[in-house]
Amino acid sequence: MSAFEVRIGINPLSWMNDDLPSLGGETPLSVALTEGREIGYEGFELGNKFPREPQALKTLLAQYDLSLVSGWYSGMLARRSVEEEIAAVEKHLDLLAQNGATVMVYGEVADSIQGAPRPLYQRPRFFSDKQWDEYAARVDAFARHTLSRGVRLAYHHHMGAYVETPADVDKLMTRTSDAVGLLFDAGHLTFAGGNPVVELDKHIARVCHVHCKDVRPAVVKLARNRNWSFLDAVLAGAFTVPGDGAVDFPAIVARLKRHGYRGWLVVEAEQDPVIAPSYAYAQKGYRTLRSLIDSDTVSSNTSKEAA
Repeated sequence: MSAFEVRIGINPLSWMNDDLPSLGGETPLSVALTEGREIGYEGFELGNKFPREPQALKTLLAQYDLSLVSGWYSGMLARRSVEEEIAAVEKHLDLLAQNGATVMVYGEVADSIQGAPRPLYQRPRFFSDKQWDEYAARVDAFARHTLSRGVRLAYHHHMGAYVETPADVDKLMTRTSDAVGLLFDAGHLTFAGGNPVVELDKHIARVCHVHCKDVRPAVVKLARNRNWSFLDAVLAGAFTVPGDGAVDFPAIVARLKRHGYRGWLVVEAEQDPVIAPSYAYAQKGYRTLRSLIDSDTVSSNTSKEAA
């Protein structure tokens, strides 16, 4: 048994896409759950086809011997008060807590353009220290609430949102307490112009959830140069599964091992399943991570240039 206490999960985006329901929209949830379990995944994050009643979700996952990894929550703390956010999250938080999830993926969607047909440079930004301080204080207070229910907030830095770049992540982490966990997403950090290995080294003590997303540098470059929207970039294949792009996952997993990370490694790669067949890519992502987890060697490779 490895002392590296991680489990490999997957997001249903490989089969069906929440932001673009036309991608895999015809695929039944049962297909994703059956194939994911067959490949070897131990759990799933939520997607738009999962039941939202706690017992119904528990029953469904038990049929496939799968765990609930977590679930995305569309937060609005850039616009809402902590009290409003606490009221809004209640049902989702209860769903996660009752199904054994210990982290909640928090995505800031206020003013976000991640689902809009607008170029990424038009994303929202905080321009003053005061704005950052006030936002961070709300995130921190909200995170303390979720933690009181046994679920740690995992803040998802995301393309097209207020917290996108490595500098944004730095500002949020320095202004918040340990109640605010960081969801480390190698794909989004690379797309945002960062070196994911460097950023992981910087914030590893705060990482409570990991999305394993690879990138195709040529597509990322086109997206920037041609002012594509986030969804344009997804459709063109900016993201893929671990082992199919330029991200140095051996170095990332080695660092997580050395730090004693405990939790989920989640394959999450928005792609068109017609172009990137769901089963084949989900299996490639799983096998890549499994081999790195089971390996006794620690990578000393420097990170590959991703873009």
